[in-house]
Amino acid sequence: MSLVRVHNFSISLDGFGAGEGQSKDAHFGHAGDRLHQWLFATRWWQQTGGSGGVDDAFAHEWGPAIGAEIMGAGKFGHPGWHEDPEWKGAWGPNPPFHTPVFVLTHQPRPSIEMEGGTTFHFIDASPAEALETAREAAGGKDVRIGGGATVIREFLAAGLIDQMHAVVVPILLGRGVRLWDGLEGIEKTYAIESVSSPSGVTHVTFTRAGA
Repeated sequence: MSLVRVHNFSISLDGFGAGEGQSKDAHFGHAGDRLHQWLFATRWWQQTGGSGGVDDAFAHEWGPAIGAEIMGAGKFGHPGWHEDPEWKGAWGPNPPFHTPVFVLTHQPRPSIEMEGGTTFHFIDASPAEALETAREAAGGKDVRIGGGATVIREFLAAGLIDQMHAVVVPILLGRGVRLWDGLEGIEKTYAIESVSSPSGVTHVTFTRAGA
């Protein structure tokens, strides 16, 4: 069976995957881009420049063998995007996913076909139901859980994630959307490894036995 994976998901030292005060102009709230500066510096992100090394190696694992993505309403858009019929996400006309993307929302709308093979589908479903739909669309390839923190937390709590790559960034946010709440003992379910990077971040991988 295909795997369910999380890649390049950045959290602060105190466990926040996004800051407080998210808006159309501040997708990650008061965190700004501080959670993702390690990624922006990589060769994978910049294409024509950037650094190699461990950060770049992990970044490259984001795309291969992925056939569909599941994301939350908060990743797709800012608070209130449901009321804007023209909103098509924050990634421009050619989003980077190039697969079917299933957006979990209590306010579904018609699917949006974008350039490059990305089609956004808006579904009101439980994690298990969404995963069944995404697996069918993925055609045997893996399914990526793209975030945000709330969605990843829900999939972890339901025991649906096989592999996860979290990036601990050495900043303290103090408030926002926390990843680990309610997941006490989750470490018993996974083999966990960590790799420190010269950039200051720590890459932590979680692998379920047999995955």
